[in-house]
Amino acid sequence: MQDDCGAASATTTEQYKMKIPHVLTVAGSDSGAGAGIQADLKACAARGVYCSTVITAVTAQNTAGVQGVNIVPEDFVAAQLKSVLSDMQVDVVKTGMLPSTDLVKVLLQSLSEFPVRALVVDPVMVSTSGDVLAGPSTITGLRENLLPMADIVTPNVKEASALLGGMQVVTVADMCSAAKLLHNLGPRTVLVKGGDLPDSSDAVDIFFDGEDFHELRSSRVNTRNTHGTGCTLASCIAAELAKGSPMLSAVKVAKCFVETALDYSKDIVIGSGPQGPFDHLLRLKSTSRQSHRAEAFNPSDLFLYAVTDSGMNKKWGRSITDAVKTALEGGATIIQLREKDADTRGFLEAAKACLQICWVHGVPLLINDRIDIALACDADGVHLGQSDMPARTARALLGPDKIIGVSCKTPEEAHQAWIDGANYIGCGGVYPTNTKANNLTVGLDGLKTVCLASKLPVVAIGGIGISNASDVMKIGVSNLKGVAVVSALFDRECILPESKKLHAVLMDAVQRVK
Repeated sequence: MQDDCGAASATTTEQYKMKIPHVLTVAGSDSGAGAGIQADLKACAARGVYCSTVITAVTAQNTAGVQGVNIVPEDFVAAQLKSVLSDMQVDVVKTGMLPSTDLVKVLLQSLSEFPVRALVVDPVMVSTSGDVLAGPSTITGLRENLLPMADIVTPNVKEASALLGGMQVVTVADMCSAAKLLHNLGPRTVLVKGGDLPDSSDAVDIFFDGEDFHELRSSRVNTRNTHGTGCTLASCIAAELAKGSPMLSAVKVAKCFVETALDYSKDIVIGSGPQGPFDHLLRLKSTSRQSHRAEAFNPSDLFLYAVTDSGMNKKWGRSITDAVKTALEGGATIIQLREKDADTRGFLEAAKACLQICWVHGVPLLINDRIDIALACDADGVHLGQSDMPARTARALLGPDKIIGVSCKTPEEAHQAWIDGANYIGCGGVYPTNTKANNLTVGLDGLKTVCLASKLPVVAIGGIGISNASDVMKIGVSNLKGVAVVSALFDRECILPESKKLHAVLMDAVQRVK
């Protein structure tokens, strides 16, 4: 009986093991981290795929160009390949810089011993800055030995020309001809990239599967930050193949990813050379934006917590941006956009505009309920109700540095918010309010009970205004950090004086408690 139970348990364990898609990149290291191994790692991470590495060469390079190349000995490349392939269940191998014919042979020997599902070949020969990274003999080795094994080869127009003995590739028709000739060399599919195509207003790529040509167009992004685009595209294709996508679908996703990353990164400045890197993870600008605050979340931000209301703003004939700007000028320390009546497109545009205003004032902006809007505009965080997405799930989507608040009425809800990774809780309604229908009040005693039970900072909400804010702050609990208000600010003809008066009342109450 024990043997049977043990066997069943082992089977169950095997069934619930999660297979993680895995790409192995075999390429050179770029000290500037724009291309090569570093770009491959970032691209795979962005696409949710595990990436291991085999380094074929170590380069000294930056945004100005390549200053030096040190080729890794073949026996050590072989050792790296064996270490990874023999142990880690690689799905797809993607190749980049292979600086010698002997290294090509080492790779093919390893793949014959440890087969993988797909081989993506990015025939790196010349860096973006124009530095030659592969000589004539290496090009011959790639053409004769590696291409016949490839599931896809992804040359740009210059690389396609080199692989085809100097054939001219300057038009879309030339790209189609080159794709067909390259396919004749043995790869299952070919993608000729036209990013360097002269006199083209679009970024045009040609995909050929041996039967059909597919012309893939996207808008050309006007930016200097194009270093590593080829490595990234090939790595994204490999990542999608590792997930199980068909080849053409993988290519389309990869192309869209690169276009999105280039557009996001078009105005960032890293290095002083002609070709800068781009941001694979779409995070650098938000990091720069948030650097004006000492930390992502400070409990003191909760002091005067202003919650917008589209209906009130409409009633008083003002835009949400005007409302937010005036509240901040009056002393609001954090803004939550709660726009229940706005359509998604309008809400997103308003959120982006409000975020810029909050940035100028050094104040966090949170989005009520709508994690999609928070992600799209890169807001500082979200506030969630008990019926919304769990804070734990929101944290997984938003990342560790975003602010998450949760509405709570009971100690149990406050404890769960802490377990789920929230930064603060909003407790209320403290008093009756018209902004939420059927909202049960907790009163000052209930607020104090939740505060004493909570391991998180607390902001009180619900029916709070100038007349009772002092009573709320005087309950004498150290983790009560402020009050959240809606009507007291936004259901007023003039927000500025109301904000200033409420801020003064809160300051006086805090001083009296001390």
